[in-house]
Amino acid sequence: MKIKKNTAVTLRFKLSDAQGKLIEDNKEPMVYLHGGYGNTLPKIEEALEGREAGYQTTLALAAEDAFGPRDESLVQTIPRSQFPPGVKVGGQLEGQGSDGRKQVFHVSKIKGDTVILDANHPLAGKALRFTLSVVGIRLASDEEIAHQHVHGEHGHQH
Repeated sequence: MKIKKNTAVTLRFKLSDAQGKLIEDNKEPMVYLHGGYGNTLPKIEEALEGREAGYQTTLALAAEDAFGPRDESLVQTIPRSQFPPGVKVGGQLEGQGSDGRKQVFHVSKIKGDTVILDANHPLAGKALRFTLSVVGIRLASDEEIAHQHVHGEHGHQH
């Protein structure tokens, strides 16, 4: 079976920065719904379109094709007094962005009486290298297509 729209693709991957430093090595395979549903990066889908199980490749992606450029307007400095005790660098908080939509903020620095929050993806602004191996391909169920993501093992659980 070939990878095409509405197939569930099982992948193993390694993620490195542009210099080859390992960022992530997934021990468990990931499964995504192929076909423009936003379940993986568009350049990964493009590279896997029409491929079969067993296919392996390494993709070098510019920041714009990975998690986008850094946007310094997504960095905010907030008084520490507005946070609960125990706020730590590396923590995540959910809040509202300037447009009123829900947004995830990462605590990037605590400096004296201020906390610096960053809503950029942690890998924004970085060129990345993905080493991909297609483990399996199957047709997605009607429910998965309706929900626009894969269910079950290594997919989304409801």
